[in-house]
Amino acid sequence: MASRIAHQIDFPDYSEAELMQVAQPMLTQLNYRFDEAAEPVFTRCLSLRRQQPHFANARSIRNAPDRIRLRHTTRLFGSTEALSREQLATLRAEDIPASRVFNTNPKGI
Repeated sequence: MASRIAHQIDFPDYSEAELMQVAQPMLTQLNYRFDEAAEPVFTRCLSLRRQQPHFANARSIRNAPDRIRLRHTTRLFGSTEALSREQLATLRAEDIPASRVFNTNPKGI
């Protein structure tokens, strides 16, 4: 393909901080937030994701908050106590590491 296109523009990947700037408004728009412990774990997740093949920059990050929210919902669904609005809107550190980017063994062994 490169031989058929005369001009190419190289766009460098975003940094973890820039990717966080993409993810944060997405969460805010949906009325979610990270607790203090979750933000550094998510930053680590971003760092690991950037190292994986087929990383698509901000497009790859678009799905991460959705998966975290799903794990958050699953965690809360098992609760027997009445949940506060704060609990429903706060993503905790434990909701993040289930991501496959934290699996250092790609075969799962």
